[in-house]
Amino acid sequence: DAAHGSIHLEQFPAIPPAWRDDQLAKTWETVRMLRLAVTGAIEIARADKLIGSSLEAAPRVYLSNPEHLRSLEGVDFAEVCITSDIAIEFGAEMPESAFLLPEAPDVGVVVERARGVRCARSWRYFDPVTASPDFPDVTPRAAQALRENKLPVKPSAKTCGQCEDGNR
Repeated sequence: DAAHGSIHLEQFPAIPPAWRDDQLAKTWETVRMLRLAVTGAIEIARADKLIGSSLEAAPRVYLSNPEHLRSLEGVDFAEVCITSDIAIEFGAEMPESAFLLPEAPDVGVVVERARGVRCARSWRYFDPVTASPDFPDVTPRAAQALRENKLPVKPSAKTCGQCEDGNR
């Protein structure tokens, strides 16, 4: 067992057959294919110096297949694609400049630069108007995580920097 040796020598436990969900697997196969289209477009945008990292991107994904749209229900696709934002355009006319994968010609992606400011914690770009007053430099999601972990407020560029509690 792991107590007597390396964890790297351990075997994975057997997975109960009841856990198998072929429909879920099919859904995530589609999500991965859609992500491949997004990451392909992002790599071209990076090569063209439109963006530096994927978090600087806010892609527009043009879909015409209802199955593709259904596969994204309940999925934070921006999180899956490691982007700051993402827009799904279902049924909209796809621009001629859209990136297309040969295996998915009905999926087009146009990369736009993310708007807003960069979160000091996650590096995702966000609208600063949505920031919490007690954590002005981070996204609302990051602020919630900081609150849950009871982490202290650190002075930001917007504070005087001399107050331990970050008061202005």
